Amino acid sequence: MKTTDTPPPAGTDPPAGPGAGVGPAKERTAPGAVGASAGTGGGARGSGTRGERTGGVLNVFSHGILVVWAFLVVMPLLWAVLSSFKDDTSILSSPWSLPDTLRFENWSRAWTQAHMSDYFLNTIVVVAGSLIGTLLLGSMAAYVLARFDFPGNRFIYYLFIGGMSFPVMLALVPLFYVMNNIGLLNTIHGLILVYIAYSLPFTVFFLTSFFRTLPTSVAEAALIDGASHTRTFFQVMLPMAKPGLISVGIFNFLGQWNQYLLPTVLNTDPDKKVLSQGLVQLAVSQGYKGDWSGLFAGLVMAMLPVLATYIVFQRQVVAGLTAGALK
Repeated sequence: MKTTDTPPPAGTDPPAGPGAGVGPAKERTAPGAVGASAGTGGGARGSGTRGERTGGVLNVFSHGILVVWAFLVVMPLLWAVLSSFKDDTSILSSPWSLPDTLRFENWSRAWTQAHMSDYFLNTIVVVAGSLIGTLLLGSMAAYVLARFDFPGNRFIYYLFIGGMSFPVMLALVPLFYVMNNIGLLNTIHGLILVYIAYSLPFTVFFLTSFFRTLPTSVAEAALIDGASHTRTFFQVMLPMAKPGLISVGIFNFLGQWNQYLLPTVLNTDPDKKVLSQGLVQLAVSQGYKGDWSGLFAGLVMAMLPVLATYIVFQRQVVAGLTAGALK
């Protein structure tokens, strides 16, 4: 018996049979689907292009600002270095030209005749003593304020913070009379003590935040093993705070090396003057002679230790700042 299959009406899907999934399946797409997807991709590409263009403009602007800033900082330093190797006539007639010959006698004259060697030695003694005392006392105070809870903890901490906002100019007159009454005026050790007191507020503020980021488990393990608080601090916690100590030490070194106001008021002995006082005296004592080459040589002498310190320890400074900011 024959059966005749009638074709399905137009516009209807064929019935699903055993071999329905064998052939390739064609996905139906709405008439506007292709256009919509193309439009979406074009919009994404357009927004990405605009973002890249804006980012490129900002990068060019920021790099331009950095180049201008570097030029403003580096050019005076280079000019001072080049002027230290010229004679006085070349400095005044052609200040931006290169020196025809390197006149090292300017440096020797500033070192010997202007007594820059004595000022340099006094500055090294004062800054070294004050820096060691500041880091030692500041780290001990910061460790106690950061790790121990006791009545008056926050009050003492805010006293140090208040010391940062107190203008040193207001303390010059009473500080002069106090130093004179206790016999520390015009002395190297008296100036060291003043530098330590002047640098302690910032040091305690910086190291207190740094000690709070260090893990307490290491100190607790040392105490459980029988170590005293003093041994735990010096042998465990202080080595862990090395990045912070280097960072705050660099800042204190820069401030103490370039300090001029305090030694001018408290140190009037010519034999005990520091480098900043020596440069001013060299400029004043010229009178009408105009020894500009010797003055620039002395200026570069005072500037070189600061630049060398920062170049050597710049990575430690950045590491200490970021380590103190993150926990």
